[in-house]
Amino acid sequence: MIITFKSAAAGDIIMFGDVARQLMQIMGKAPSDQGIVTVEQLPAAIASLTAAIAEDKTLAKSAAEKAAEHPNDSTLPKEKKTGAQPDVRLYQRAAPLLELLTWAQKKNKPVTWGS
Repeated sequence: MIITFKSAAAGDIIMFGDVARQLMQIMGKAPSDQGIVTVEQLPAAIASLTAAIAEDKTLAKSAAEKAAEHPNDSTLPKEKKTGAQPDVRLYQRAAPLLELLTWAQKKNKPVTWGS
């Protein structure tokens, strides 16, 4: 399922439902097919997403350092050992939504979502 985040402040953000629901939870919203981040809720949603992005970047850096230090470690995921591209991380998926929320806050507009 696809979920589209919308605001009069900027362009739409389209995401797969599982990723969108994860980001809704991070923002403190109940995962649902439709919803809203009101203008009053934008600062808290932005702060929550920013914190989650920073944490994920730290985890990614730590994993990359561990893989570099221990190239033959059998407990590391396969892509870390073979050099294949890893999955897209949370901080990469959340960046467009964070930008939309930031624009919405600047222009004093809510962000809604639906399928």
